[in-house]
Amino acid sequence: MSLLFTPIDVHGVTVRNRLWVAPMCQYSAADGVPNDWHHVHLAQFASGGAGVVIAEATAVVPEGRISPDDTGLWNDEQRDAWAPITAAIEARGAVPAVQLAHAGRKASTWAPFAPESGSVPADQGGWTTVAPSAVAFTGYDTPEALDLDGIDAVVSAFAAAAVRAVAAGFRMLEVHAAHGYLLHQFLSPLSNQRTDAYGGSLENRARLLLRVVDAVRDAVGDTPVLVRLSATDWVDGGWDVEQTVQVARWLVERGVAAFDISSGGLVAEARITTGPGYQVALAAAVRRGTGALVSAVGEITSGPQAEQVLEAGDADIVLAGREWLRDPHFGLRAAGELGEDAEIWPAQYVRARRRA
Repeated sequence: MSLLFTPIDVHGVTVRNRLWVAPMCQYSAADGVPNDWHHVHLAQFASGGAGVVIAEATAVVPEGRISPDDTGLWNDEQRDAWAPITAAIEARGAVPAVQLAHAGRKASTWAPFAPESGSVPADQGGWTTVAPSAVAFTGYDTPEALDLDGIDAVVSAFAAAAVRAVAAGFRMLEVHAAHGYLLHQFLSPLSNQRTDAYGGSLENRARLLLRVVDAVRDAVGDTPVLVRLSATDWVDGGWDVEQTVQVARWLVERGVAAFDISSGGLVAEARITTGPGYQVALAAAVRRGTGALVSAVGEITSGPQAEQVLEAGDADIVLAGREWLRDPHFGLRAAGELGEDAEIWPAQYVRARRRA
């Protein structure tokens, strides 16, 4: 059997394979409530052979949404709307997961397919954003710096959203600390200019993330908690791999089950050379530095390519995003590419397993 289609245990949850769906924002919710689009979008990946389907960055508070069209888990109406979606994913053999997020200074923006760009004005549904410091992301409005009460409220909001997520049927939770959103903003010295207990040293800049993880873990018990980290800002003087590894070590001590390693997103000026598997080395560094379960992501588009990442010991899990959008049956295709007779084909599709 290939490594890609070998089951994996993640803190007591058995997953049928190691090819997972990365969280991908759809900008299609109203008042944070997911709908039929999200149901079909996510359930199709389970039918297509995914091991875990991670729902998009889902805001823990209204002001934490990337756009006014993002999903949320700050109230019970949203919780109840997620329940049939998680049931559909699980009924098709995959594990439902969700990414809990707060966008910080990158909140209140237009959806990427809107004709407008930048921050959404208040009279069109936008709001004042928050951040560790009053430093704007290029082209966006200047945020307000969170005070200590505001920081405490963020921690509580993540914990409350985690409880709702589990009640909605999500069996894994991912804390979003990457791509330039709030928790990443606290981690990076480029966006965190605080002089209190949440700024300056690495320990201080990591304090909010560690508190959030502690609160989420306390709130959901044995439910596996993952953390997504940008391993580098791709800018001199910014967040880097060495700091990522150290913070990941602290998170392992707090019971984090696995890491989802990506990169970038903090500053618009970063110049990133992309290409097949361009972030795999970052995942490998975190895996070597922590001994924890780690996933790799970034232009991984075939079964053999994903298998090579695992064979090389660079990661334990492979996530993909755009390739699942291009082919919602990527898992079934990857199994065929690896010569696997994987038991992931829905009975309704078995007739197509072999070409005549």
